[in-house]
Amino acid sequence: QVQLIESGGGLVQAGGSLRLSCAQSGRASSGSAMAWFRQAPGKEREFVAAMNYAGSTYYQDSVKGRFTITRDNAKNTADLQMNNLNADDAAVYYCAAAWFGSWRVIPSRDPGSWRYWGQGTQVTVSS
Repeated sequence: QVQLIESGGGLVQAGGSLRLSCAQSGRASSGSAMAWFRQAPGKEREFVAAMNYAGSTYYQDSVKGRFTITRDNAKNTADLQMNNLNADDAAVYYCAAAWFGSWRVIPSRDPGSWRYWGQGTQVTVSS
């Protein structure tokens, strides 16, 4: 059974930074992609960033240059470094993992395509 556990959320002032971490227990599949999504109140869950097993990274346009996704394949962890946070970044952030048939594939940005999810961690940005 695969479990994803997020940590690192909290309250930060606008312009500040947070680092989210995701620890995967069990093994989704050798070569799985990992990603971060977020969901603000009243909005749909949206893609934030992903990394395939080969190390290629993908970002939502609004976070490019501010957020960085990293992963440690040996430890089955994925982190999201978030810098220069603003009010639009406030949301519950979810870690996700899935196997897309190849460890070099471009991961899907559709939340429905991801099989495993964490419980979420709250990020609040104060002005």
